Amino acid sequence: MNTSATLDRAAIAARIPHSGPMCLLDALLSWTADEIVCRSGDPADPAHPLRLGDALPAACALEYASQAMALHGALCAPAAGGPTPGFLASARGVRLHVCRLDDAPGALRVHARRLAGDAGQAMYAFELRDAGDRALASGRATVMFGSALAVSVERAS
Repeated sequence: MNTSATLDRAAIAARIPHSGPMCLLDALLSWTADEIVCRSGDPADPAHPLRLGDALPAACALEYASQAMALHGALCAPAAGGPTPGFLASARGVRLHVCRLDDAPGALRVHARRLAGDAGQAMYAFELRDAGDRALASGRATVMFGSALAVSVERAS
């Protein structure tokens, strides 16, 4: 993996459609044409935008993974063309190994690996781990790029 090209939260937010508190990634740790590893902020933060009551449900892992995939797509996009708008089309084989993410110690590590794809879509395998390297969630997701839905969602935001 390319460990020399890292980004902070502000640089990540400039490359994905999420900003402010909804940008869940604090740092890009490494990436290649096929993989990306990011670190999140503290999932126990009481101001976390995805909290439900006093908990951060494990299902929120899909949002962390989606943001890592969006960042990977932006980093891999041709510089002249910029990133292509996209949306999460499906999630398969998702396994939640815990009930909540806010019980995890420290920051989360998000790893996504591109399994297949072309200019119109990409399939990724993803995994979230806590600071102690315990698996929290894993699965596969397909992202669609450049469709009418993705473009209309991008224009609306």
